[in-house]
Amino acid sequence: MIPIKSSEITPESVYHDRRKFMKGVGLAALGGLAVAACAPAVAQPTAAPAAATTGGTIAPAAPAASGAMTDELGDPVNTFEEITNFNNFYEFTTDKEKVAGMATDFPTRPWTVEIGGLVNNPAIFSIEDILSRFDQEERIYRLRCVEGWSMVIPWLGFQLSTLLELVEPKSNAKYVRFETLLDPEVMPGQRSNWFDWPYVEGLRIDEAMNPLALIATGLYGKDLLPQNGAPLRLVTPWKYGFKSIKSIVKIDLVEEQPTSLWMAAAPREYGFYANVNPEVQHPRWSQRTERRIGETKRRETLPFNGYGDEVAYLYEGMNLAAYY
Repeated sequence: MIPIKSSEITPESVYHDRRKFMKGVGLAALGGLAVAACAPAVAQPTAAPAAATTGGTIAPAAPAASGAMTDELGDPVNTFEEITNFNNFYEFTTDKEKVAGMATDFPTRPWTVEIGGLVNNPAIFSIEDILSRFDQEERIYRLRCVEGWSMVIPWLGFQLSTLLELVEPKSNAKYVRFETLLDPEVMPGQRSNWFDWPYVEGLRIDEAMNPLALIATGLYGKDLLPQNGAPLRLVTPWKYGFKSIKSIVKIDLVEEQPTSLWMAAAPREYGFYANVNPEVQHPRWSQRTERRIGETKRRETLPFNGYGDEVAYLYEGMNLAAYY
């Protein structure tokens, strides 16, 4: 089964009536729920930094034959134009090719992130605090969208674990809940009643402490741009992209599993874990292959998006097919 083209998913015309959608009129009504916040972050292109991190291990950035940076599998990073102009960010629009234009004037300064809940040291950080307090490093990660497309992205950021260690989670903290800015005046997509805003996502605390989990602040060595989740977004490369929540303003340590925006909207299609698993198809298409943006030939999707050596232990004993 060949997944439908990303460009054909989630047309705005699908969303006629929130109440009809919530009553579950069947897969036809759910047809607009195929994508989520899985577009990559972006910044102005610069020369590649001297070092990059692949698969959680710092190593020199690998040059491809053309001189481009590659990930640890030898796949070249996507171009600035590809990363910038193909974005899922429903807070602005469901049209991937219009997000950048609509987000141009999105203000990312001043910006603060409140971290609280079950922690010993609750804190509020400005973006300037974060950029000065946490050492930024480049990590080249693959991004796999639940829709069946993918990219390779040279992120700039820091491990989420360093932030959590600073606030000291309490012993009864089992999950990390993330929340996006809620401001319909600057995010016009939030004026609709298609979803229960703001965007919420979550991780189990051991997932959040995994070295691969990244808080991205930039790309190509520069700050993130608005259309891609500026000024802060989560990156969990072994999960489908909709887990990578953008424009974060709040992080809470909690005891109960958070209900994400997509879980609430379409629980049959979007689960809490959302690990990349080619053996578990989406209810409406296969996940066995993917289309790398910039390529025409489909490629095989790897379990955990190729990061199984780093994260598979987190799910030992779990039936991953039951935890889509």
